[in-house]
Amino acid sequence: MELTESHTLPVTQQQTWDALNDTEILRGCIPGCESIDPDGENAYLVALSAAVGPVKARFKGRMQLTDIDAPNTYTIVFEGQGGAAGFAKGNAQVMLEADGDAATKLSYTANAQVGGKLAQIGSRLVDGAARKIAGEFFRRLSAQLSGDSSVDQAANGDASVDTEAEAASASAQMESDEAADGESGGEAKKGKKSWTAWISKF
Repeated sequence: MELTESHTLPVTQQQTWDALNDTEILRGCIPGCESIDPDGENAYLVALSAAVGPVKARFKGRMQLTDIDAPNTYTIVFEGQGGAAGFAKGNAQVMLEADGDAATKLSYTANAQVGGKLAQIGSRLVDGAARKIAGEFFRRLSAQLSGDSSVDQAANGDASVDTEAEAASASAQMESDEAADGESGGEAKKGKKSWTAWISKF
């Protein structure tokens, strides 16, 4: 999976850099994040809960910051285990660029591999979930940096809701299709029975 996106944040480049290196801010902005604890120089242990389609799990992993060029860029190398749900590992290059005097353009390119049940549910759902989680992260980060308390940050698991809804919708669609097939089959049998009855008259 590869994900490339950019977002504009309403603060200076230095403020953005500081926020991206503040574990308390990150914990509050990453959907489903339960904890981020230092684990050596520029490394952190992370625990979070996530739902990707029908797969729900609590992931525990580690991320390491490398190729650091403050306040311009760094690379995040990450890996996480979710038990029976599977695993995820990869890296993301984050780049900051001033956008005027009081805004910053943040761009990133992430590459990840997933295994276990996550790999079985299909790349469309995995990619969709990753984009929703990333989008929610930047929504919360932007609100945090701009001091907008009106943005709802109450539920850490909210970012998974849309994905779960998609999965439920897909499941419902499958059930609907199966039901339609069953009805078609019933109509076919009914038609066959009527045809047989008509033939028996002769």
